[in-house]
Amino acid sequence: MSDDIEIRDDRPAGRLEAVGGGEVVGHIQYFVLEAPERALVPVHTIVEPAHEGKGIAGSLARELYTIAAREGVVVAPLCPYVVKWAERHPDEAPAAAPELLRAAKEWLRAHPEGF
Repeated sequence: MSDDIEIRDDRPAGRLEAVGGGEVVGHIQYFVLEAPERALVPVHTIVEPAHEGKGIAGSLARELYTIAAREGVVVAPLCPYVVKWAERHPDEAPAAAPELLRAAKEWLRAHPEGF
């Protein structure tokens, strides 16, 4: 990833953003699940077409897992990109329990607005 990209967590908006040149060039949209346990749940990963292939999506996924580890919570990925990234990086991305993934899917079905 380019050194001029900064990753910032906009928790109130539920977005982990990659910012370069003063603009958002990619993001992971997520929500915080509270039960059955607290978890970060990524739903979508988007990188602007002009910035694809630069490692931005992977850096966003890695940072999401870093934030979760720092907060002592789990990542329960629903985003297909983050699921694949986690499969390729099991040392950095501990698997979420199936019941937690089910709870995340149920929450998303009940709260589809914004996703």
